[in-house]
Amino acid sequence: MSTASTTDTQTDALQSDDLAAQCVDIARRAKAASRLLGTLDTNVKDQWLIESADALIDASDAIIAANQLDLENAPKYGLTEAGIDRLRLDEARIAGIATGLREIASLNDPIGEVLDGFARPGGMRIEKRRVPLGVVFFIYESRPNVTADAAGICVKSGNAVILRGGKEAAHSSRAIIEVLHEVGRRVGIPEDAVQLVGTTDRAAVGHFLKQADHIDVTIPRGGENLIRRVAAEATMPVIKHYDGNCHVYVDESADIEMAVDIIENAKCQRMGVCNACESLLIHQSIAAEALPAIAKRLSSRGVEMRVDKRAAAYVPDGVPASDADFAAEFLGPQISIAVVDSLDAAADHINHYGSGHTDAIVTSSIAASEQFTALVDSSAVMVNASTRFNDGGMFGLGAEIGISTDKFHARGPCGLRELTSYKYIVRGNGHIRG
Repeated sequence: MSTASTTDTQTDALQSDDLAAQCVDIARRAKAASRLLGTLDTNVKDQWLIESADALIDASDAIIAANQLDLENAPKYGLTEAGIDRLRLDEARIAGIATGLREIASLNDPIGEVLDGFARPGGMRIEKRRVPLGVVFFIYESRPNVTADAAGICVKSGNAVILRGGKEAAHSSRAIIEVLHEVGRRVGIPEDAVQLVGTTDRAAVGHFLKQADHIDVTIPRGGENLIRRVAAEATMPVIKHYDGNCHVYVDESADIEMAVDIIENAKCQRMGVCNACESLLIHQSIAAEALPAIAKRLSSRGVEMRVDKRAAAYVPDGVPASDADFAAEFLGPQISIAVVDSLDAAADHINHYGSGHTDAIVTSSIAASEQFTALVDSSAVMVNASTRFNDGGMFGLGAEIGISTDKFHARGPCGLRELTSYKYIVRGNGHIRG
């Protein structure tokens, strides 16, 4: 992998007038590295992950010092309190990053897995075998832990990665990458398998998005404006989700105490994340009993409730909701609430206003749960569980590089297997086609 001095040189080069040529060069080198990375033995990749985890803990002081520079710059970038919290690193969070890398090492290597195998009547043998995608261009914002997560997932799945992090976490990401590079040189990870783009110039993103010859997939992880720009400009496939307008529907047969607990967790456990609940739907037959209890709990957590006319009858301190509120991803202490006539009406509301991310039903009826899961078109549908569980780690998939609301080529949490494709290997014995 590149040394720290190489990374500094890359930064200077990317700040030159020839930005486009430098982006092409980074992508070309990533492609060359991906061909070598795809052939590496699992033990080498796991050794890199485990030794990198140890090295990050050993380098905690240096990483925290770099992170402090980013925290000092945070006000000029206009980060919110939640944004600053996501940016902050301490020993416990670095230990968490290290744990994440060890967990990736513990996962089965998907590369080389035989998905199917059969023999043709003439004796030819055909295998369908899992292979890496190749080169991942990953764009993300001010969460330095994602730098290590993405590098780990990509390398374990045999993919080279070009990391374009936000300027808010530039010093922190650089410090993390320097550790990963040092370990990579020691264990034999290919040069340029992990590259951190050293410029914050937004024009660089546009140049990379034109490199379909060298970059196989782009994954943007950030605000809706960033993701829409990437989707519009990319010349290669994009794995994405625009926003996370997640719903909880309380069915007429719901256990009210369970509903209150699930809604509180889905909304309040972490408000600034894509799988937090942003909209609540209540069946009309249970609204009079359930909504006051739900509203009391949400009010105690400082959540502003934006209600339709029917919900307003049970939520005296509610604020009238607009149509835009039902389509909003608040990422904060607000929630929209509507009373609906039926499960079908709830599903129609979700499919109209939702983002296809995560939606949940609280019910004691098996029939209702089956109907809801069939009707709601989202990447994950929860039954009697918080929307906050739509997460690679919570699904037992290990770390993820993002959550996709697309249907091709990946949907839901994107971990190791979602960063692979497959190819057919055909073995004959002088076979020719007549």
